[in-house]
Amino acid sequence: MLQKLFGFDPRITTIRKEIIAGITTFLTMSYILAVNPTIFSMLDGMPGGAVFTSTALPAIIGCLAMAFCGKLPFGLAPGMGLNAFFVYSVCLGMGYSWQFALTAVLLEGFIFILLTITNVREAIVNAIPPVLRDAIGAGIGLFIAFIGLSSAGVVVGDDVTLVELGDITSGSALVALIGVIITGFMFMRDVPGAILIGVIVTMIIGIPIGVTEFQGIVSHPQSIEPIFCKFEFENIFTLDMLVVVFTLLFIDMFDTVGTLIGVCSKANLIDEDGKVHRIKQAFMSDAIATTAGAFLGTSTTTTYVESAAGVAQGGRSGLTAFVIAICFAIALFFSPLFLSIPSAATAPVLIIVGLMMMEPVVKLPFGDFSESIPAFVCIIMMPLTYSISNGILLGMITYVVLNLICGKFKKITPVMYILTVLFILKFIFI
Repeated sequence: MLQKLFGFDPRITTIRKEIIAGITTFLTMSYILAVNPTIFSMLDGMPGGAVFTSTALPAIIGCLAMAFCGKLPFGLAPGMGLNAFFVYSVCLGMGYSWQFALTAVLLEGFIFILLTITNVREAIVNAIPPVLRDAIGAGIGLFIAFIGLSSAGVVVGDDVTLVELGDITSGSALVALIGVIITGFMFMRDVPGAILIGVIVTMIIGIPIGVTEFQGIVSHPQSIEPIFCKFEFENIFTLDMLVVVFTLLFIDMFDTVGTLIGVCSKANLIDEDGKVHRIKQAFMSDAIATTAGAFLGTSTTTTYVESAAGVAQGGRSGLTAFVIAICFAIALFFSPLFLSIPSAATAPVLIIVGLMMMEPVVKLPFGDFSESIPAFVCIIMMPLTYSISNGILLGMITYVVLNLICGKFKKITPVMYILTVLFILKFIFI
C-alpha cells in the first residue's frame, strides 16, 4: 500500500526513517508559521491569526499533493522572499492592494498548471547543463548554511563590510554553535535521527540561556474568512499585473527547479538518463499548492530547500511529505508549542545539511573553465544574492556566453539560447 500511495521503496528506506525525515523537515521549515503573520501584519485587513491559518493550510495541501502525486520527500509552504515581494514590492512599493497581489498569485498558479501540463517546465529543467545541476546542489548548500548562520545571529549585517561575526558568546548564536557541536557529534557516531535529536536538545539548552521561550501548548485555529477568495479581477489586464505575475513566475520557477535538482541529486532520485525523478508530478504539486494558497489568502506556495534536512535523515518517498502535512495540521492546534522552537535550534540543522549539500562540488571539472566558471558563478551567487533563482539565471547566462565566444556551439541547445535571452531581459526590465 505504501509503495502504491507514496512510492515507498523498502530497499532504500524504512518507515521509521521517513517519519523522522518528515518531522525533521517540518521543524526546519516551521519558522514560516511565525514569519508570515509578522510580514503580512504590515498590510491592513490581514489579521495575524487568519494569516497563520492561511499559511498552514496551503502547506498541508501542497505536501499532500507532493506525497500522493509527486511521491517525493519535499515540504511545501508559502515561500520566503516571495512573501516579501508580495508585501514590500507589490503592496507597499507599487501601492496596490493585497487583493491585487493575491490575484497575481492566482494567475501565476494557473499559468504554472498550464506550463506543467504542456511540459514546458520539464523542458527548462532538462535544458540545464549537467555541470550547473551539480553546481545548484552545492550552491544550495552554501545558501541554507548562510540562512542558518544569519537566523541564529552567528552572522549579522554590517554597513561597511556587509556581513560580520555576531556575538557568539551569548544568546542565540552561542546556542546555535553548541547545537552544531552536539548534532555533529551525533553524526560522527551515526546516531539514528541525529538531526531531530539535535533540534530537541538544542531547544532544551536554550531554556536556561533565555533563547527558548515557552509560549504555551494549545490554541484553536483562527478563521480565514477576512482573506478567503479576496481577488481584484478588474486589474488583470494592466501592465503592472503582467510585471508582477512574470516576476513571481521567474522567482518561483527557478527556486523550485534549483531545490528539486539539488535535493534530488543528494537523495539519488535522478533517473538513468540524468533527469529528475517524477519532475512533472512535483511541478504539478507545486502549481496546485500555489493556486490553493491564492484562494486561501496567502502568497506563492513553493517547494522548500529545507527539505534537504529530511533527505539527510533518509527521506526518499512521498511518505516524508505526508508526515510533513500531518505536522502542519497538528501545528494548527498546537501553534504556541511549535512557535516555541527558536531559530537557534534549527540553525545547526541547516548548517550541517549545508555541508552535505556541498558534496557535488567534487564533480566539477575545475580544469575546464568553460564549465567551472559558470558553475562557480551559480554556486556563489545563491548565498550572496540570497536567491536560488539568481544563481541559476546568472550561471546559465555565463555558461552560454562563455561557450558562445569560445566557439563551442555544440554544447548549447536552442532551449538554452531562448532561456538566456529571457534571463537577460528579466534582469534588464524587472
